[in-house]
Amino acid sequence: PTARMVLKFKEILETRISIPVFTVNEQYSSFEAESYMLEYNVKRKKRKEVIDKMAAVVILQSYLDHRGGRK
Repeated sequence: PTARMVLKFKEILETRISIPVFTVNEQYSSFEAESYMLEYNVKRKKRKEVIDKMAAVVILQSYLDHRGGRK
């Protein structure tokens, strides 16, 4: 139900601002960020401090990878 609500909001937003709106499934972004930081031996305290920022990086990178060379 939440996904349908998000997609409906996306449609409404696109019609009002006349530019494409992209959605990203961020369900696993924190897990990916945590895995990345563990791989690079980031200490637990530091991981807790930056997990949300790193998850945002994962989401942005996912968007950029998906977008590819398109402008």
